[in-house]
Amino acid sequence: MLLRIMRHDWRCLAADRSAWALVALLGAFVGYGVSNGSAWVRFQRDTLATAAQDESQRLADLRRDAEDVDPKAEPAFAWLDPRTPGVVAGTRGQRFATAPPGPLAALDVGQADLYPFYFKMTNRTKQTFIAGDEIENPSNLLAGRFDLGFVVVQLFPLLILGLSYNLLSAEREQGTLAMTLAQPVRLRTLALGKVLARAALVLTLALALSIGGGLLAGVDLRRPDVLARLGLWAATVAGYGAFWFALALAVNALGRPSSTNAVVLAACWIALVVVAPALLNVAVTSLHPVPSRVELIGAIRDASAEASAEGSHLLARYYEDHPELAPASSAPVPADFLVKLQAVQKSVDETIEPVMARYDEQLARQQALVDRWRFLSPAVTAQEALNDVSGTSLARHKHFLAQVDAFHKEWQDFFIPRIMRRERFAPADYDAIPKFRFREQPLVEVAPRAGAALIGLAAPAVALGLAGLAALRRYPITG
Repeated sequence: MLLRIMRHDWRCLAADRSAWALVALLGAFVGYGVSNGSAWVRFQRDTLATAAQDESQRLADLRRDAEDVDPKAEPAFAWLDPRTPGVVAGTRGQRFATAPPGPLAALDVGQADLYPFYFKMTNRTKQTFIAGDEIENPSNLLAGRFDLGFVVVQLFPLLILGLSYNLLSAEREQGTLAMTLAQPVRLRTLALGKVLARAALVLTLALALSIGGGLLAGVDLRRPDVLARLGLWAATVAGYGAFWFALALAVNALGRPSSTNAVVLAACWIALVVVAPALLNVAVTSLHPVPSRVELIGAIRDASAEASAEGSHLLARYYEDHPELAPASSAPVPADFLVKLQAVQKSVDETIEPVMARYDEQLARQQALVDRWRFLSPAVTAQEALNDVSGTSLARHKHFLAQVDAFHKEWQDFFIPRIMRRERFAPADYDAIPKFRFREQPLVEVAPRAGAALIGLAAPAVALGLAGLAALRRYPITG
């Protein structure tokens, strides 16, 4: 009987022009969202390719210059000398630390456009390179991108509610519900069949369009864990859709007119998708505000100025004792300057470390609060899960930053001893310069968060579905 009801409902939907219009609208939104996501991934890949080409060209030029330099001659400009470790480490020989697009970034840009995905390494403090060089419209960053993740979280529920707000009320208002129930079928079976028919159609369509769009957008199935991530993506979309179908069933079970159902469901969408995430954001930033960015910048500037003044005083006193070594305006910068510079940078690092620690600590507290409270809104739960499985989440960015920190330490450990010993850099030393190799966030870190999100979506869906089926006992068949 259940399958018969589902087949009948499919035939009714196939004859409904408004249903076809909603499906066509969903297809258009999915296509546009995948197109935007693909454009972002292409931009990211092109940027990284340009950075790699720049790095390769600079190092090739540097190696050639080092081979051409007379070992016994002094260069005309010390700050361009390819034999000076400080020049190689801080300017001409810098390497990039880069993070490629996430495995499913074409489906969901998430927060990836908020965070830098490449850094130009230097032997100086982390603050000299950690700030991104990209310029973006703040309004665009605030609003986010119209990607497939946005379609799923924001617009997909509207399609479900548009197909389900009059699940039972339409037949009751047309007078056909009583005739249908005159047959050997229970109201709960009828309602369940209608919900399952619509859910099977909509979820199959949504998953087929999203996964198909991702494949067309260039999702590489050969990358490790991509198939598993696609499975988690599909499960998240299915769980999110199930919640909204269960909500529609529960509202229909109240026995109100179709117009009332539409208003109630629209209010639920506004509350859960628009208002709740905004309130969560306000609560998080109010309970755990990050230190002022102005304070951070001011601390960096003050520390740099104070340390530089002390270093300049030491250097000036050295030149007073050895005036014959004081350079003219076009003379090379002495190696002592690079030694003093390292001392200055170390002092700056130690001074601003407490400020940076407070900043990172508050960000961690904010994210922990979001992780706990995200289940109050299915939209936040689904969005966080999609970001995680797509590789565009804050967690993946932190995973990248941890690798950048380790690479920065490796970079300093390689160059600073050479700078302090005033060694010359030989052409063969260029092969030993550290290289950055990104390691993708493992699936074992992603799966638990995605699994918790699935439970957070499935539990209220089951509760609402059972409550709706139970409320059908009091459903008015006529009137």
